[in-house]
Amino acid sequence: MELRPEEISSVIKEQIKKYEKRLDMVDIGTVIQVGDGIARIHGLEGCMAGELIEFPGEVYGMALNLEEDNVGCVLLGTDDNIKEGDIVKKTNRIVEVPVGDVMIGRVVNALGQPIDGKGAINAAKFRPIERIAPGVITRKSVNQPLQTGIKSIDSMFPIGRGQRELIIGDRQTGKTALAVDAIINQKGQDVICIYVAIGQKRSTVAQIVDVLEKQGAMDYTIVVSSTASELAPLQYIAPYAGVTMGEEFMDNGKDVLIVYDDLSKHAIAYRAMSLLLRRPPGREAFPGDVFYLHSRLLERSAKLDEKYGGGSITALPIIETLAGDISAYIPTNVISITDGQIFLETDLFFAGQRPAINTGLSVSRVGGAAQIKAMKKVAGSLKLELAQYRDLAAFAQFGSELDKDTRERLDQGERIMEILKQPQYNPVSVEHQVIILYAVLNKHLTDISVEKVGQFEKEFLNFVDNNFPDIVDSIRETKDLTDDNAERIVEAITEFKKSF
Repeated sequence: MELRPEEISSVIKEQIKKYEKRLDMVDIGTVIQVGDGIARIHGLEGCMAGELIEFPGEVYGMALNLEEDNVGCVLLGTDDNIKEGDIVKKTNRIVEVPVGDVMIGRVVNALGQPIDGKGAINAAKFRPIERIAPGVITRKSVNQPLQTGIKSIDSMFPIGRGQRELIIGDRQTGKTALAVDAIINQKGQDVICIYVAIGQKRSTVAQIVDVLEKQGAMDYTIVVSSTASELAPLQYIAPYAGVTMGEEFMDNGKDVLIVYDDLSKHAIAYRAMSLLLRRPPGREAFPGDVFYLHSRLLERSAKLDEKYGGGSITALPIIETLAGDISAYIPTNVISITDGQIFLETDLFFAGQRPAINTGLSVSRVGGAAQIKAMKKVAGSLKLELAQYRDLAAFAQFGSELDKDTRERLDQGERIMEILKQPQYNPVSVEHQVIILYAVLNKHLTDISVEKVGQFEKEFLNFVDNNFPDIVDSIRETKDLTDDNAERIVEAITEFKKSF
């Protein structure tokens, strides 16, 4: 067999033509220390802050400390099978979560993976969990109401679309119940709701999901759950994951309501993580950037200008206080970031005034801008009357002889307090709120005994729906309370009292 040089050269030339340069450059590092959900890695030269790092066994981590000779990394999974000397790889991706309509109705963990047993989520789009909040130019002032269905909130501390209203109070005062009621009331309002559970018991989250399903609210709700048994890094990223899912809808011109339950546990998870990363502790052992932790989260709630789609994210962060101390470190931080707070009080709760809202310490810094005209007209004097009632009630404990005027004011105050009571998972439409508040504030209930006020309200609203539907329709359409309507309400009251 002869080998001809020209044949050999032609074969080599063919091979050279087909030759592909296959060099994959992967930046790798070595684990030098691991434990408590923290890994220190040597190497990883070009690592980004917040980058996903791949460990052996499909465990991922998130780079948080970029130091001179190592990278401090928090693990987003178990560290059982990771040991010193393991090789880790960069992914060149920041931590991201799936977004879009496929998420609605699902219960997911902090990384957007389903935990409701309803199969995989086939999301076409992902977004990084950190994003700079909308700027001054892209925003618009809050001008559209977001009805919670809770009489005392919608009348005195109205919440607008794009607002951040803090719910604050001791444990077991009904903070979560308030937020869940607000979610249930969004049925048919074209608002997408996101409930983020941070450091809650699994049983609690399961109960909430069950309530939302029974009320038909899961059709427009996403639940992001990072329970108490999960790692601190997962509890830390949960609220950012939630708001990222919301931003996808906001950018498409939709309205979103997001509940963070609760940010006290979020701060504690961040503190645990920071101390393990050996970041210097500050006040109450929290790291120095604990204010930034919450400000960069809550600042992402906004009402966008029409030019930018006109969507909005309304945030209801929840903070748990100890012994009613709202001047503690984390509560004061969050109060200064939000546009108002609803303060729930233990004493009121046990006195049977539920929702147990302290009308003196609660405030909405958006105010009347987020109310319909009818509610503004009716509830204008409500706060003042309640303030006077509280002063008189405290004073009346000492005096037995009360003059007629004081007695009348106390009676009126008692009836208002009775009207503001409301059972759980029972939101009231804004039209009904206007009608019943008009009745009580114009002293049409003075001849009804205090014990019977609740029964009167229930039966009267049913009576109006059946016999005077034009009042409800008119308020719903015009969003105003005309003199004609006011006369019709008085007529309805007179008519109803005959049979009550």
